[in-house]
Amino acid sequence: MAPTAAGLAGFLDASPTPFHATATAAAQLVAGGFTALDETQPFPTTSGGYFVRRSGSLVAWRQAEGDPARPFRIVAAHTDSPNLRIKPLPDYASAGWQMLGVEVYGGPLLGTWTDRDLGLAGRVVVRDSAGTAEHLVTIDEPLLRVSQLAIHFNRSVNAEGLVLDPQRHLAPHWAIGSGPGDLPAYLAGRIGVATTDLLAWDLMAYDLTPARITGRDGATLASARLDNLTSSYAGIRALLEITDSAGPLPVVVLFDHEEVGSTSARGAGSALLTTVLERIVRAGGGERDEYFRALAGTVIASSDAAHATHPNYAEYHEPRHPIRMNGGPVLKVNSQLRYATDATGAAAFRLACDQAGVPMQSYVHRTDLPCGSTVGPMISAATGAVTVDLGAPLLSMHSIRELCGTADQAMLAAALGAFLAPA
Repeated sequence: MAPTAAGLAGFLDASPTPFHATATAAAQLVAGGFTALDETQPFPTTSGGYFVRRSGSLVAWRQAEGDPARPFRIVAAHTDSPNLRIKPLPDYASAGWQMLGVEVYGGPLLGTWTDRDLGLAGRVVVRDSAGTAEHLVTIDEPLLRVSQLAIHFNRSVNAEGLVLDPQRHLAPHWAIGSGPGDLPAYLAGRIGVATTDLLAWDLMAYDLTPARITGRDGATLASARLDNLTSSYAGIRALLEITDSAGPLPVVVLFDHEEVGSTSARGAGSALLTTVLERIVRAGGGERDEYFRALAGTVIASSDAAHATHPNYAEYHEPRHPIRMNGGPVLKVNSQLRYATDATGAAAFRLACDQAGVPMQSYVHRTDLPCGSTVGPMISAATGAVTVDLGAPLLSMHSIRELCGTADQAMLAAALGAFLAPA
């Protein structure tokens, strides 16, 4: 397994939720000499590597003394993926089973969540002597299952496709019993607190199957959450490799909530990034004018998963823009601005790929099909900075188990490294 693919597999397995993803990224940054900062405290004025973590989001940068108006080079990605999230009052019983009510988060391929061994992970907020405390929870056991209806009751399923009602058909069962279970008591016992001290949770189901190298030649990696932990991992690794303080100030931002529109206190629609950038400038001795001067020269790479051309559904892809797995990072272009790429941003990323010595592919969605989007247009509008959308190619995007190329992961990290520190 290529070193970057092996590292990505470990990152994926350690990150079943956005909260775990930023905790894992933070641990890697600390191991690389970065210092965690408290947003309620002043930012340091000295050179070094720093980061702030806001739940499932994180901003990291390498700071250097000198011109406070130096522009930024920013890699933006996201930590969340479509999944099933546990409701506040989840317990009920049905047909002799103890069930948990769930909400659909984002736009998953719902059928892929059936007949899987599912764990439970997220964060739990409890009462303590200081007021409240957060616990990361990882129940890495086959606790939940969404069982599919047998074909004997729906003979047309293979002809017409599986149709699932999110309210009625996706609730997992987790025990046999005539009455409802007690998830709060179960969680309290797992984390060692009284049930009355458990105040709230952000919990989600996740597939227990670990990331695996697949294929005859080991050229692919299958896992949950490749969209978009591939970019999150590559961005952090690229930042850790930068040691030269000359040139633009390198920043990596990992946002939560991209899959549901980014409008939150820590999503791309928040003030998280712009606030941190201004505080960096001010800590370096600059004022508002220096901040706006820095933004004027800033270039942002919005790195999110890209669509590889599907061998069984090639007709759904733009025929003159094929995307090959392990063919290199993918530049994403859309004239309706579902992607933020323009010629200036595209040129910046092409130069980064040239500097890194990796090939670049170009993706355009079929004109007669609706196109997805990324954090790129949103942060481009918020900062006024040149922005380019890109990513590593995937198959089965938004499935519980997606597929990427192993070689693409090293090439993406190298391209992002060159983008953050242009020669």
